[in-house]
Amino acid sequence: MAYESKFKSEDITGLFEAVLTLENEEECYRFFEDLCTINELKAMAQRWQVAKLLAAKRTYSEIEDETAASTATISRINKCLLYGADGYKTVLAKLGKD
Repeated sequence: MAYESKFKSEDITGLFEAVLTLENEEECYRFFEDLCTINELKAMAQRWQVAKLLAAKRTYSEIEDETAASTATISRINKCLLYGADGYKTVLAKLGKD
C-alpha cells in the first residue's frame, strides 16, 4: 500500500517535483537560498543534524550541546523517528547512517 500524506496538496506536490529535479549540491544551494530564509534553512539543517545524532544513539544532552537544539525540538524529532512517516529513516538508510 502506498503512503498517503496527511499534508498532500497540489502546491506541496509541485514543490517536491521541483526538488526532485535538483542534480547536485550547487543546484540545491541555489534553489534553497531562493526558496527559504536563512533561518528556515538553518532550522531544517539543525533538525536533520538532530535526527542523525538520535539515530546514532546520542543522548539529549549531547545533542543539545552539539546542535543548540532545544529539548522540545529533540523530543519532536525523536517522536518522528519512532512514530512518524519514516522520512528520516528512509534518508538515513539511503545515506548509510541508520
